[in-house]
Amino acid sequence: MSARDRIRLAGLSAVGHHGVFDHERRDGQPFVTDVVLHLDAGPAAAGDDLARTANYAEVADTVVRLVTGEPVDLIETLAERIARAVLAEQPVVEAVEVTVHKPQAPIPHDFADAAVTVHRTRGDLA
Repeated sequence: MSARDRIRLAGLSAVGHHGVFDHERRDGQPFVTDVVLHLDAGPAAAGDDLARTANYAEVADTVVRLVTGEPVDLIETLAERIARAVLAEQPVVEAVEVTVHKPQAPIPHDFADAAVTVHRTRGDLA
């Protein structure tokens, strides 16, 4: 298998209660997630077969479940959890890149975005 192909899910938004401050845990805020799946799309394309590729609707469900689920202090932790879950749940994915954006991060300055990106491979699950 060769991970030369990518499926990208961008801008998936959900409200979570992540952060180190009490008000973040209490009130929640939007988190926006981008996921890039690295896989070989050839077998799915050759047979026009969803079962031979990653299901991005399922990936979206996984992301939303984790963003809206158990709170964590760091978006690094959230991104790691998403990456590991996607690799565990989508067997044709060889590697995944997850970016978690926290556009309302508690930063006392004007800013456009705060984000963390992690890249994990199937080998990282071991």
